[in-house]
Amino acid sequence: MAVESAAHESIPELPNLITVLHQRWPDVPVVAWLHHWENLVFGLLVAGVLCALAWRYARKPATVPSVGQNVFEVLVEGVDRFVCGIVGPAGRRHTPFIGTLFLYIWLMNLAALLPGVKSPTSSLNTTVSLAVVVFGYVQWVGIHANGPVKYLDHLAGSPRDPVGWALVPLMLPIHVLGEFIKPLSLSLRLGFNVFAEDVLLAVLVGLGLTAGLALHAPVGLPLQAFVVPLVLIFSTVQALVFSLLSTVYIALMSPHGGGEHGGSLH
Repeated sequence: MAVESAAHESIPELPNLITVLHQRWPDVPVVAWLHHWENLVFGLLVAGVLCALAWRYARKPATVPSVGQNVFEVLVEGVDRFVCGIVGPAGRRHTPFIGTLFLYIWLMNLAALLPGVKSPTSSLNTTVSLAVVVFGYVQWVGIHANGPVKYLDHLAGSPRDPVGWALVPLMLPIHVLGEFIKPLSLSLRLGFNVFAEDVLLAVLVGLGLTAGLALHAPVGLPLQAFVVPLVLIFSTVQALVFSLLSTVYIALMSPHGGGEHGGSLH
């Protein structure tokens, strides 16, 4: 946390509501707590908004759907086709997880476009936590779909001869580390890309304010408006990439043929 705080002091960042409160009342315990956990707070805020929208439009589906219900139905159908297209027909059971993962990351990526809000995914604390969740889910899929014996056999390198068994102490930690590195690499890519987008927005806002002062304008020039479409595109792409590769990892752990039981991890 100390390294991250020191880095943020030298890197431009758009002020959010919590940082403004902390600058005004740094000694208030509640404000200090919010400032320390601001990424978690904004992440929970986004999760709350997502849960509220889902509850609003999924609680009592109307026969004649509203615009919001139509949007959610299109999203659910799109994610379902996306997951089943990679995993197979049995992938439908993973649609809620991948759909929630995509929407949550996507909304967190876009949060910085709202005044006073920060993108929680610009912090590695958030993205690495997402990697841990994906790692745990993928391993659970492997154990549940293939059974503990085949799962451990895969992690051990599928030994079938004396040499293979002798290499188990080496292959087991390598495979476990590899399973964690895959989602971890996604989290690093996501975190650094969103952080770069936020820095770009902050730099353009600063330049706009400076240009406004130089031109004696009553407000700064909205230079950041030119990159908002790019932020929308890149934020969507980052959420899609994270969800896509998470789905691929699930498919690699799932039995071939989309069956309920049995199969192979290879």
